[in-house]
Amino acid sequence: MTIRNDVVEAIGNTPLIKLKRASELTDCTILGKAEFMNPGQSVKDRAGKWMILEAEKRGELKPGGLVVESTAGNTGIGLAVVASARGYRTLIVIPETQSQEKKDFLKLCGAELIEVPALPYANPNSYQHVGRRLADELRKTEPNGVLFADQWNNLDNAKAHYESTGPEIWEQTGGKVDGFVCSVGSGGTLAGVSRYLKEQNKNVRIACADPHGAGMYEYFRTGDPKATPGGSITEGIGLNRATAIVETAKVDDAYLIPDAEAVGVIYELLQHEGLCLGGSTGVNIVGAMRLAKQLGPGKTIVTVLCDSGSRYQSKLFNADFMRAKNLPVPEWLEKRSNIKPPFV
Repeated sequence: MTIRNDVVEAIGNTPLIKLKRASELTDCTILGKAEFMNPGQSVKDRAGKWMILEAEKRGELKPGGLVVESTAGNTGIGLAVVASARGYRTLIVIPETQSQEKKDFLKLCGAELIEVPALPYANPNSYQHVGRRLADELRKTEPNGVLFADQWNNLDNAKAHYESTGPEIWEQTGGKVDGFVCSVGSGGTLAGVSRYLKEQNKNVRIACADPHGAGMYEYFRTGDPKATPGGSITEGIGLNRATAIVETAKVDDAYLIPDAEAVGVIYELLQHEGLCLGGSTGVNIVGAMRLAKQLGPGKTIVTVLCDSGSRYQSKLFNADFMRAKNLPVPEWLEKRSNIKPPFV
């Protein structure tokens, strides 16, 4: 029998799924790491697991302790899943602009939620700063320890992907991977995977896919994390500063991905390949297709299928919301059945 002792052990070892349409359009093999299949339904489960387990090793948490994090949602969910299984409480500071689905799921996972206005990082009342100050205050009264997870600066975040995601990709492809592409939220996935793959083969091409309004496109091209013009509806990605984690990433190329291209890919995946995924995955796949075309036919490119699209029904799969953002709406999204049930 193959048994996981708890939900924490079930995090990781996600499959690679061949993305048929992306592969056909590029004459390459484009593979998606199915991170939406983690227990908390996103790639951030890995960061949550490593940040908590490493804190335990350092003696920062005892049973009944408190985990505090500032998050756009998925990292908080990953932390809450692991914390619950390990006997900790979770307190999440989240921008009020994040999807209601994420907020509801955080509460289902047992997290206590504090919603704050969405303000720039430079503002002292940005959710990231509020979370840190809150953790500092709570340390004075919490007898079993307080972990401020601090995903943007906590190197255990990148360590999760260096020790798990990267090795899994290498093993699953038999070492025959030519490129890896992903976007940056905290940068942990890109940093950890890029370092591991480059250590195995220095010729593996690593690229960052960045939405409009973020700074990683400019950072990896020029060294200056200057925000590109425009904005994006994608949640959980789009960093505008060089952090300790991002500085460790080994990146060769960067691509700027418009929302219209990214959401088009998401709709096609749902309609033709049975995959319901979030907006950041669309950014990743468009980036993977660009790298594939750059490298030429016959190459194998891996990217990340970050999270489930069920977290964005009120936005990404809401026709009114998408029209308000001047983004395409597929006909099938508003289709209503004309079939009448055969009542007697």
